[in-house]
Amino acid sequence: MAIPIKILLVDDNPDFCGTLADIIQQLGWQTEIINVPEDALKYLETNHQYISLMLLDIEFTTSQDMSGMEVLAAARRAYPAVPIIMISGKGTIENAVKATKLGAVNFVEKSVLSGEKLKEVITSTIQRISASNDNTEMMRIIEGQGITGKSKAMMAVADKIIRFGRTDLNVLITGETGSGKKLVAQALHAASRRNKYSLVTVDIPNIPRELFQSELFGHVKGAFSGALENKKGMFHQANKGTLFLDEIGDLPIELQANLLLPIEERIIRRVGSVEPESVDLRLVSATDKDLIAAMREGKFREQLYHRLRECEIHLPPLRERREDIPYIVEKYVHRHNNDMQEDKVISPAAIEYLQEKEWPGNVRELVSTIRLALQTTQSDQIEVIDLHRAISPSSMPDNSVGQFNFSTDRSLRDDIARADQMKIEATLERCKGNVSKAAAILSISRETLHNKIRRYGINTHDFRAK
Repeated sequence: MAIPIKILLVDDNPDFCGTLADIIQQLGWQTEIINVPEDALKYLETNHQYISLMLLDIEFTTSQDMSGMEVLAAARRAYPAVPIIMISGKGTIENAVKATKLGAVNFVEKSVLSGEKLKEVITSTIQRISASNDNTEMMRIIEGQGITGKSKAMMAVADKIIRFGRTDLNVLITGETGSGKKLVAQALHAASRRNKYSLVTVDIPNIPRELFQSELFGHVKGAFSGALENKKGMFHQANKGTLFLDEIGDLPIELQANLLLPIEERIIRRVGSVEPESVDLRLVSATDKDLIAAMREGKFREQLYHRLRECEIHLPPLRERREDIPYIVEKYVHRHNNDMQEDKVISPAAIEYLQEKEWPGNVRELVSTIRLALQTTQSDQIEVIDLHRAISPSSMPDNSVGQFNFSTDRSLRDDIARADQMKIEATLERCKGNVSKAAAILSISRETLHNKIRRYGINTHDFRAK
């Protein structure tokens, strides 16, 4: 049931209040009239949670001790959730500025408060406050799971997390590597009715093919060589909770059919057993692969795709939400300063530099760069040159930019790409061409490094031969 909108009118003119109340009530909203400023604060003590909006006069003849501005200041301190619109018969720019600084959401002259104007002012204010509160709630939920961002794109993601999280629908999370798909899975679980139970992650690429069914569905004693006792699988572990199939796009086609019945009917059979077992769980999957293309190529089963994707959350790449980068930077600088007992900052120019970068490794790559710069820079303020050092070859001396010469004839993007390439080449040389070790040192995924190697035309065999 919707909570009724109730407007508190605080003005020392009973006739004016009565006129406003008639207009407001005709619009279907409730009103409460108070003519003395001190009484308004007393009323709010016990009724503030029921007030959708307060219209407050500036000057009162009914009180020698308190003005409307003083009521505004006191109410904003004690009841910050109550939005306040100031109204005045003697509107001045100075009063409007002062009211805004004290926390009023609007300032309106009485002379323009016609019925239509009053409806417009109240409706727009309540809608704006409601939207702000919704965004605050969404931000609280996603930030609680480590997701950072205030962009329109991330608000859309947060909205889906909340809406889908409250259901038992299977969710497919898509997005590039490093964009935060695992965090979204955690947020979906946290927003669900199952959050008191386990979130079990199945790391698809790291499960040996021959053990896939045993790991997911369990086995009975003697089912195969080495099965010395009964074992529960990950479907059992996630009972009443959430099962997260991470990197589902990497599941070999010959194993995909094993998931169809368990997902459709929530019934599993342990390896070596014919007895069906029921499980009550919610399925969330994630991939950075194009599953539509994989289906066309015969690499992913259409039946499995439709079972996994009852609804979808797509995470935009960082380059499409650059306005979130300052918030991500702020979060990790704050974390670093708390952990290291330091007081470092990243300069505005350095943040602009970070916002101009493409970040093919997305948030994971950005965070790695920030952490490296914070931990290796001696000064308290991180500048652009410090970020260059963080992504350029590890052999670069502290007092130079290495063998890389910046040119005014090239774009910033070209210089950044060249520095990125040099960092990768230097790391591959250090690791003798071992891509897995290089990816670990660079704090990016192996797949991201392979993508960069292909993009820059790097031949890993050149480094293995050295």
